[in-house]
Amino acid sequence: MKTLKIFILLFVFTVTVAKAQFTKAELQVSGLTCALCAKSTEKALRTLPFISDIKTDLMHNLYLITFKSDVPVNFEQISKKVQGSGFSVNSLKATFNFDNTKVADNIFSYGGDTYRLLNSADKAISGNVNFTIVDNGFAPKSVSKKYLGQVTDTTPASGRIYHLAI
Repeated sequence: MKTLKIFILLFVFTVTVAKAQFTKAELQVSGLTCALCAKSTEKALRTLPFISDIKTDLMHNLYLITFKSDVPVNFEQISKKVQGSGFSVNSLKATFNFDNTKVADNIFSYGGDTYRLLNSADKAISGNVNFTIVDNGFAPKSVSKKYLGQVTDTTPASGRIYHLAI
């Protein structure tokens, strides 16, 4: 009986943690000049274990990415794959499901990384929330400068610190 209770507790914990995750992203890549360039970048991105599907919009150099529900997302790997293909990330907008996620002082952790919400003072943080990563290498320099100009990270963090604008 005790084993059954432990199993049920573990199952409930696993199910609730799985709801807190990145669900999709919109990746804009700069430097693409032809369909072959876009295809090679898409092929590189598809090798990442957390990507479920990619739809390409060649008119706007966009990749609409859907993430797998059971694998943590690593944005640094996305950036490296794009750069490895000879291009750069112009912007990265993602959707995170905040159900069962604790946000304290505009900071939350996911997949071993720390995420800081920069302009969320008056916005509700629950359910699916769209945001833009404003760190260097994920946004144009003017956007990064606007948001990161006065940021000082004194919070002990696990992994990498990402800065997000809603």
